Amino acid sequence: MQKLQDSLVEALTIEGALGVALGDWKTGMCLGFKGTNTPALPEKDLELAVAGNTEVIRAKMRVAESLKLKDRIIEEILIILETQYHLMRLTKSINGLFFYLVLDREKGNLAFARIKLNQIEKELTI
Repeated sequence: MQKLQDSLVEALTIEGALGVALGDWKTGMCLGFKGTNTPALPEKDLELAVAGNTEVIRAKMRVAESLKLKDRIIEEILIILETQYHLMRLTKSINGLFFYLVLDREKGNLAFARIKLNQIEKELTI
């Protein structure tokens, strides 16, 4: 089992990671964040990004409910920008939490990042 800060540090070692945070999409709170503090993503922006992406997750949850989807469990939401991937991975083990990972598109491997975040989430304790 890993504590929150250990999980964030490990996630930041993912190739191409610019920043990572753990948020609570039910409250909009950022529980913790780590970043490389590059001009592409100042570390302080991660907290703001969690709050904003909370609204994205909530909106998708409302749509899934409105459509009466049988599969209502959202695993991930991906936003692709010109130079970055923004991945929101909802945790399965702790209801209401999500990892927010920002990857450099040239340096990162999205498939590997998804696998690694899944492994980190399995070890997370709060």
